[in-house]
Amino acid sequence: MKVVLSIKPEFAFKIFDGTKQFEFRKAIFKNPTVKNIIVYASSPVQQVIGEFEIEEILKFEKNKLWELTAEASGITEHFFFKYFEEKVDGYAIKIKNTKRYSTPKSLKRDFNLLPPQSFAYYL
Repeated sequence: MKVVLSIKPEFAFKIFDGTKQFEFRKAIFKNPTVKNIIVYASSPVQQVIGEFEIEEILKFEKNKLWELTAEASGITEHFFFKYFEEKVDGYAIKIKNTKRYSTPKSLKRDFNLLPPQSFAYYL
């Protein structure tokens, strides 16, 4: 099973250039069979640009999570703590085996999905 994640373009592209090795989330999908993430670069790009495998999903108190992921986060400390400001714990999806599509895909035409607010399951 796969999940489609909406990710801001500045961060989505960092996943595929290797500078962002964790994708941070306030909430995570519950289905344990999810092994792959399809990356939808949100507005203004609005295209599916690639996918990656999940190496592991970390859940920690946000200070500990930052300590463990900071070097490969692809984001600033300020952005991280602003994102998690109302949360005690956070999730970090460890990225492996990225595959950037040579031609971006349409979420509607190629996957028959609308842009997810957070994530959507895809079989």
